[in-house]
Amino acid sequence: MKRYLMICLMLVIGVIAKAQDVELANEYFKQGEFEKAKDLFQKIVKDKKANAGLVHQNYLQCLIKLKDYDEAEKFLKRQIKSNESNITYRADYANLLELTGRVDESQKEMNQLIDIAAKSEGTIYELQDFLYRNTKTEQVIQLLKKGREIFKDENKFALFLARAYLYNGQKEPMIDEMLKYGLTEGNQDYVKATFQDNLKTEPEIDMLEKALYSKVQKFPNEQYYTDLLIWHLIQQKEFYKAFVQTRAVDRRLKQDGQKVFELAQTALVNKDFRNAIQMYEYVMKEYPQGQYYPYARRNAIFCKEEVVKTTYPVNLTEIRTLIKDYKSLFVELGQNIKTMEALRNTAQLYAFYLNERDTAITILETAIKISTADNYFRDKCKLDLGDIYVLKNEPWEATLLYSQVEKSQKEDQLGQEAKLKNAKLHYYNGEFDLSKEILDILKKATTREIANDAMQLSLLIQDNTGLDTSEVAMKEYANIDLLLFQNKNSEAIAALDFLFEKYKTHSLADDILWLRANTNMKINEPNKALNDLEILRKNYNFDILADDALFLEAKIYDEKLGQKDKAMELYREILQKFPGSIYGAEARKRFRNLRGDTIN
Repeated sequence: MKRYLMICLMLVIGVIAKAQDVELANEYFKQGEFEKAKDLFQKIVKDKKANAGLVHQNYLQCLIKLKDYDEAEKFLKRQIKSNESNITYRADYANLLELTGRVDESQKEMNQLIDIAAKSEGTIYELQDFLYRNTKTEQVIQLLKKGREIFKDENKFALFLARAYLYNGQKEPMIDEMLKYGLTEGNQDYVKATFQDNLKTEPEIDMLEKALYSKVQKFPNEQYYTDLLIWHLIQQKEFYKAFVQTRAVDRRLKQDGQKVFELAQTALVNKDFRNAIQMYEYVMKEYPQGQYYPYARRNAIFCKEEVVKTTYPVNLTEIRTLIKDYKSLFVELGQNIKTMEALRNTAQLYAFYLNERDTAITILETAIKISTADNYFRDKCKLDLGDIYVLKNEPWEATLLYSQVEKSQKEDQLGQEAKLKNAKLHYYNGEFDLSKEILDILKKATTREIANDAMQLSLLIQDNTGLDTSEVAMKEYANIDLLLFQNKNSEAIAALDFLFEKYKTHSLADDILWLRANTNMKINEPNKALNDLEILRKNYNFDILADDALFLEAKIYDEKLGQKDKAMELYREILQKFPGSIYGAEARKRFRNLRGDTIN
């Protein structure tokens, strides 16, 4: 028994000693003391009872660091002989051959290894990982394509091939493989995310679009490709092209106009009103008895309204035509919960464009009665009433209504909108500290548009108050902002001309120019607007306004002056200098349209 215990003790001591040798050898290796590490590693691997696999990588790297290639080759051959099924050992040997200048032998060995590994998914993944660690993406592609050939499945390993092509900088085949991967249910969101993260440049986006059109034409009954194409076109804000595809799907699958209506809503939110109108009119024409008809009818008029309101100078005859269209809507569908938003729109037209404010108030009161228990809609009408009192220069009535909505919709976006309107009212009245206090809270608003508006106005106040005790310049500027809210554009331009001459060296000068450029656009004076933008670019530091100004310049050359080459130059400049700009997608779309792209 004593002898047995002694043998066990000796074995335990031996195991501990070997473990200590491994630990010490690895520590020497980490510290770069390769000669010391080599001696210990050799002791370990020569012990037949030891598992050389435990020190394989570090010992091999140690020999390579010491350029002891002969010993490295001997070691690898022993390892391969002892475990012929280990893919990594053979891959290491192929690498060593390459490292020692035997490139042809290395390639031959690796080709043989790929042929062997490709027969099993397990060995494919094992060798793939090795190749990635050694930055051999070309051979990863070779391995996966060989595996696909053996398994006789054109879509197998699609995700892994896409990854390899991506690492290799081959975007076109990457796109093709990701499209294959998306054919499996549940993978589509990952495909979309991959495209969004890795296709940024204009050529890459074109490449994806062409690939999608090709797939749709080749596989017209594969809905996945059409859905992905529509998604892509929406990302690029190419709403008309998306409409063409969605309309075809609607007719083929008999969707009752649902997807077209949803696309129209997206176009509306993105302020592509002209294309939204076409979509709503399609729904109205094809499904006059459908559930979306009343909403499409109302929204079509609303989009026409937005086009009229943003086509400068605003044509009052067209405003009256819009009111007539709304009245026709009420005759057909009645004044009810389906048309109460249309009542709001009608009231706004009367108030802001025809100066018939009492008529507007009466219409809003009717809308509030119709809404009955819809508190949210009622509060939207209250905000409209507040705006009308601002038009009537009755700020106390306005702030009372805004404050009611703030309290009623405290946790909602509408409450934040009401708070912003109150902040602007304080700003118009020259109460800058109070306004900024509210705006600084709204910088954290959940709605990006409100947060951005709050931040811009807060910065304007911060940068241009406290410079003199009276804050006269800022008060004069705020008065002009109020005139513009009240649609008194001619008065505002006259005041801006005077203000710029008076404050050319003031910190407000660039803001005055920017405001005047936009106001000149409203009164259809594009050349004057360009002049302001040119002065702004040359003489004032307008980093914050840089992409805004460039985009406005491009639009003027594009829409007003018909100088396509100049417009394209400016749109391209936005894409190159401001890749993260909020105008990026729109600039890209306009640039491509001017270039004459005909992908459809």
